[in-house]
Amino acid sequence: MKQFKVFLGSAILAFFMLLLPLQSAHAKQYVEGVDYVKIGGIPEAQKPVIREFFSYNCGHCYKQDPLFEKTAHLLENDIQFERTPVGAGRTSWILSQEAYYLAQKFSVTKQVHGSIFSRIHEKGDAFTRPDQLKSFFVSQGLDAKKIDAAMNSADAKLALMNYDTQAQLAEIRGVPSLVVNGQYLIKVQPQSPEALAELIKYLSQLED
Repeated sequence: MKQFKVFLGSAILAFFMLLLPLQSAHAKQYVEGVDYVKIGGIPEAQKPVIREFFSYNCGHCYKQDPLFEKTAHLLENDIQFERTPVGAGRTSWILSQEAYYLAQKFSVTKQVHGSIFSRIHEKGDAFTRPDQLKSFFVSQGLDAKKIDAAMNSADAKLALMNYDTQAQLAEIRGVPSLVVNGQYLIKVQPQSPEALAELIKYLSQLED
């Protein structure tokens, strides 16, 4: 019996020794400077959070959107998913920022998000004038007068300024870009929802 206990103890010890390299490899699978970089940071009201910097006018953002949507679904019980539209000083991109602001304000983001991408990248019909933006939201069932008021409000101007400030503080050089907890910019984006979700979870648990 004593020999059996000694054998069992040795077997358990050997098992955990085998696990150590696996745990170590898992802990080191993401490398700062390669997979992600730590940035100056943006203030986040809620953590953990993953923020996508994007533009409806960006072709790569359009192609990556299904990946990000699936990843957000995988993380929905653990990590908040937010978006920040980037203007980049271009008229059509700034109008797309306004489109996102209006969608958020009138709580129709889920309804119009895919439609805006489709309009621009499948139909080749980017917003170039404010009246086009207004017509689009009217076609989505919103009241024209309320849209006018929202587009010309101080709140809209403040929102666009906030978008630009976030992009600047997050050191965004291109879109789409993903930032975790306002401090970790993902450099290499895995191309499966599961792998991307794992990286985001890892970064969300790092010490500030």
